[in-house]
Amino acid sequence: MTVPAVLVCRFQRYGLAQCRARATSVPQVDVVMVFVYGEVLPVCAPLWSREPCLATLWWLCLGRQIHYTYARLTDYSSLSLRITAPPSPDSSAQAAHHNPIAAGIQERIAEPSSPPMMVGPAAAAAALLFFLAATAAVSGAELPRFAEAPQYRNGEGCPAAAAGVCDPGLVHIAMTLDAHYLRGSMAAIYSLLKHASCPESLFFHFLAADAPPGDITDLRRAVAASFPSLRFEIYPFRAAAVAGLISASVRAALDAPLNYARNHLADLLPPCVPRAIYLDSDVLAADDVRRLWETRLPAAAVVAAPEYCHANFSRYFTPAFWSDPELGARVFAGRRRPPCYFNTGVMVIDLRRWRAGNYRRRIERWMEIQKEKRIYELGSLPPFLLVFAGEVEAVDLRWNQHGLGGDNVHGSCRPLHDGPVSLMHWSGKGKPWDRLDAGRPCPLDHTWKYYDLYIAGDGSGAASPASGPALSASWL
Repeated sequence: MTVPAVLVCRFQRYGLAQCRARATSVPQVDVVMVFVYGEVLPVCAPLWSREPCLATLWWLCLGRQIHYTYARLTDYSSLSLRITAPPSPDSSAQAAHHNPIAAGIQERIAEPSSPPMMVGPAAAAAALLFFLAATAAVSGAELPRFAEAPQYRNGEGCPAAAAGVCDPGLVHIAMTLDAHYLRGSMAAIYSLLKHASCPESLFFHFLAADAPPGDITDLRRAVAASFPSLRFEIYPFRAAAVAGLISASVRAALDAPLNYARNHLADLLPPCVPRAIYLDSDVLAADDVRRLWETRLPAAAVVAAPEYCHANFSRYFTPAFWSDPELGARVFAGRRRPPCYFNTGVMVIDLRRWRAGNYRRRIERWMEIQKEKRIYELGSLPPFLLVFAGEVEAVDLRWNQHGLGGDNVHGSCRPLHDGPVSLMHWSGKGKPWDRLDAGRPCPLDHTWKYYDLYIAGDGSGAASPASGPALSASWL
């Protein structure tokens, strides 16, 4: 039986194009895992005849956990792994300290002159099981520590205390929640509560990956410890629900299954919840979110969001899309307005209309077409544009001052756009917590720091929750 081989290539050293080229120069390679700044991008080019993925793999890259990497495997009993001798102490001592298997297993950098080193089926199967078991143990590591935020109470004129999630006086906010972006989520929650006129009327719905076991319990404890009075629920999201639909994009972080959880929002939240504000984890509120909640959605609209009609809409899709006689401009013909770009990190969604129109399936259909024709390059955003562009109810731009994380490659500093600000959004590669920790913050990252509840491992560097100035639309 033929055993599929995996080639691993360092993006930092070679770049994606060269990694693809190296794969073609090595015979009998079925799967290419490209390490991209601590994450893994599966590159399964059409030149291989293997069928799409069947198994979810967990990998470790020198002590850094890598989430949800998919190998394209079908009808094979085992996976051939590249295994090297234990790394030298000087090169991997730090990794071995954090990772119990890093000292024994290390990715092999693909070289044109180095033929693949294969292992037999039995050894490969054992190595894969070892990978999975050891990584699952590491994934249960303790979450970062966060300070307790001040508690905020409802002011005059707020509705009476809600009896449950179905109470009509609640403002429903949905976000994803995971260990990697937890620091951003904590700051976002804190800012939303601080600026809310009725903070006790906010109900948070968090979508979290359902694996590995115990992670949701740990996340629940972390949120409750920092926000003891917060009304919230966590809903498990199965990565398998979208695994076969995801296509590799320009940045590996955009390919994480949890990015697609918002497609399933209407399926996961209770049917009594009429609408929800969906927010990314890298936002900061500077205004009362109830104002966004009260956005009017006309009968023809399912989604409301800030639109950016000055942006070049065509660049969100490939030339193949625009040149296809069945696609291109024909897709958007007959819509309420000409299609405009909108950012999916801030949306008001009518969940009842979403369910009635089966919009999750409409989005997934475009993801299936992407698998066939490669019509876009940018993760989970383009399918939303294909379904909703031209049908979105426009919201004031102040509710998504996005792009503060720079582009998807360099993450460079960017200023605020002209005009008032009600919500700041660090979309793009650069995240404020990463830049602050690296000692290279952008000017606006210091504003985010006021809401950072993170407590560093040595007990230093934690922002005092009470010390930061309250943001306001007028202040910005």
